[in-house]
Amino acid sequence: MNKLTKLVKDWVPTLLIAIVLSLLVRSYVAEAMSVPTESMVPTIQVGDRLIVEKMLWATYLKHGDIVVFHPPVEGETKLYVKRLIGLPGDVVQIKDGALYRNGDKVDEPYLSVKMDYAFGPVTVPEDHYFFLGDNRNISFDAHMWDTPFVAKDKLIGKVVLEIPVHKLRR
Repeated sequence: MNKLTKLVKDWVPTLLIAIVLSLLVRSYVAEAMSVPTESMVPTIQVGDRLIVEKMLWATYLKHGDIVVFHPPVEGETKLYVKRLIGLPGDVVQIKDGALYRNGDKVDEPYLSVKMDYAFGPVTVPEDHYFFLGDNRNISFDAHMWDTPFVAKDKLIGKVVLEIPVHKLRR
C-alpha cells in the first residue's frame, strides 16, 4: 500500500465524521449568526455575532428572550432577531411611549428611546409569539407586519451568547 492510499484510508473517515457532526450540530443544536440591521440597537449592534441554541424542544421561552425566527412577512427569506414580548394568551399594547402586557406597564431598561407609536391591544394566539426589536422606532417588527404573530414552527432558536464584534474593531 502506498503512502497516499494509507493517508486516504486514515483521514477520509475522520473527516467525513467531522463534517457530518458539524452539519448536525449546526442544523439541530446551535449555530453562529451575525446581525445585519440596527433593529436591536443598543442591545445588539450591526455585525455582532450570536450563538443561537436551536433545541427549542428542550428550552423554555420567556418574556425578554432574544429569538431568531422566520418572520410572517410575505416573500421574506431572511431570518429576524427580535425580543420576545408576548407569549400565547398575552394581551400586548403600546401606548404613551410604553409597552403594556396584560394591562401592566413593562419595565424595559434595554430601550434607549421611547416608542413614538401606538399599537394594539392584541391577544397573542395559541402556538404564536409576539416580537419587537429594541430599536423600536426603526425596527421592522410585529407592530408593522400585516400579521403581528410568529407561529411556533417558524422559530429557529434562542440567542444564548452575544459576541460584540463592534467592540473588537476599535
